[in-house]
Amino acid sequence: MAVMSYESDTCLLDRWTEENNAIVNKWKQHNDKGDCVEQGSRLLKSCYEASLQLLQMIQVKHNSLRQRFSSHIAWRELLCVQWAFWLSTVRLGHILELQGELLSLFEGLGLDERDDTRKAGEEGLETSAVRPALVIHPRELKDLLHICTVIAQGAELLCEGRWSEALTILQRDPSPLTPRDLFAQIHTLTGLCLSSMGHPHSALQCFRKALETDVRCVSALQQSVLVYRQLGNTQAEIQALRLLHSVLMLPPASQPTVASGPLIAPAILLPGQSLSSLLSVPSALSVLHCLAQKCVLHGSVSEGVEHYLDLLAALQSDQQMSQVLSEAPSLPRLPELYLETGSSLLMAQRPDDCLVLCDEVISKTVDLLPERLRLEEPLEDPMEESGHDSADRLGLVLWCGAAYLLQAHCYSHLKDWKQAVTLYTRCISLLMKVCVVQTAGCVKQGLGVRNLQRLKGLALAGRGISFIHRDQNREALRDLQLSLQAASGCASAGLWLTEVLWRLGRRREAVACWEENQSSSSPPLLQDAPLYLLDPQTGPSLDPADLRGRMEEFTKTQQHQGLPL
Repeated sequence: MAVMSYESDTCLLDRWTEENNAIVNKWKQHNDKGDCVEQGSRLLKSCYEASLQLLQMIQVKHNSLRQRFSSHIAWRELLCVQWAFWLSTVRLGHILELQGELLSLFEGLGLDERDDTRKAGEEGLETSAVRPALVIHPRELKDLLHICTVIAQGAELLCEGRWSEALTILQRDPSPLTPRDLFAQIHTLTGLCLSSMGHPHSALQCFRKALETDVRCVSALQQSVLVYRQLGNTQAEIQALRLLHSVLMLPPASQPTVASGPLIAPAILLPGQSLSSLLSVPSALSVLHCLAQKCVLHGSVSEGVEHYLDLLAALQSDQQMSQVLSEAPSLPRLPELYLETGSSLLMAQRPDDCLVLCDEVISKTVDLLPERLRLEEPLEDPMEESGHDSADRLGLVLWCGAAYLLQAHCYSHLKDWKQAVTLYTRCISLLMKVCVVQTAGCVKQGLGVRNLQRLKGLALAGRGISFIHRDQNREALRDLQLSLQAASGCASAGLWLTEVLWRLGRRREAVACWEENQSSSSPPLLQDAPLYLLDPQTGPSLDPADLRGRMEEFTKTQQHQGLPL
């Protein structure tokens, strides 16, 4: 190789130093000029490749000179580069195998420049006239490499489920010079260990420390959200979501990119998938969607409405279109977001705005609806083309049907019973076009079919209640009974069934229906039901106390007269 033809070791060192300085100066000139991110990324890649080539040349020569040079002086920078190279290429095993030797070889890093010159003279080495340019001081680089190794090792053990071992490593005292963002990562990973080990409150303390260390540690905020959700502390979860969203919405200019940062940065030294997966954070739009849902479901309806409207505005903005495409896996489809927003508007007593959003969904889906749709439970593999097509067509039916349902709820809220009956009927007629065939051995329904049945139950219950207000009690009785057969339907369907039986003079049946409702277990959890398929929060309602009084009075009268119930 050309490197072996140099006249002396000192000349060789000068040549290496000059090449090193050229790389460093090239990078510094870029930072001074403030080139665009794309140019910076290309330059970063170029500098990285040039550094690797220089490292390979040094490694070749090192193999022939390792008995002649002091490891404390001539090769300590090389050790830093080698360590950094192993970290950046995710070769953690190499580092862990030689970690003790690496740390012992760095004991002399505290020597200043005059000590280095004296040491070189004692060993009979010439000092180079060419002075190396430093990207980072070797002592600082050693501390950075060490802390990054701790983080990488802790992340690997966490992903392997070895939480106790990871905790032991992460709780070692870090250097006081550890960058704040890395210190925050250590606190976050420690909190993840404690949470996985069943200590959520201790985990929250670690996440709090991470935020006190680095206010932009979004991963600590995200993990706090998950722990509050696990604990059932909804108000704290909502507060954490608000803070997380506000941090994610900070201007990008305040977040330096890799291309404009230092040449040797933690982001380059910690590229592993384990750490990325543990510290991953949803996008700002996903957090906003979650925040809107939580607010609507837990009492802050007006705030949730505003978040939903902000979300739709962002998705409809031309500037956000590229982000919308990247958000596809984590956000619901646009028709579903319209329906969720419409449902929240109805809860906020804004039926006219809900009607407008539902009209938008209907106009985009009604022409695409299939004439008939046959589904076999369980649905075919969604990876297969036929199964994917069936799921898409079922989605269209659900979206359009749910839009009709919400519009019917709006007219029910406005006490326009005739229009409400018309729209409930449109929803029911659309759902009647879907035929679900239960295959042999199928025990559990898929989510799409469960939503279909729930939509049918809600539509039948809503139409039945509307019939009651139109004094069409026999039609109401039929729909309410069908609602309870189709699904859990509306939570108040049983109460309204009791009411219509009473009005029809079927008092004993009314009492039996009442008692069945009182003795039945709590309704099934609907955590997987979309927001727009939850029980309507507005519209007609019964006075349970009045209904109870009538049932109890009738029961006492029957017992007093010795008549069977």
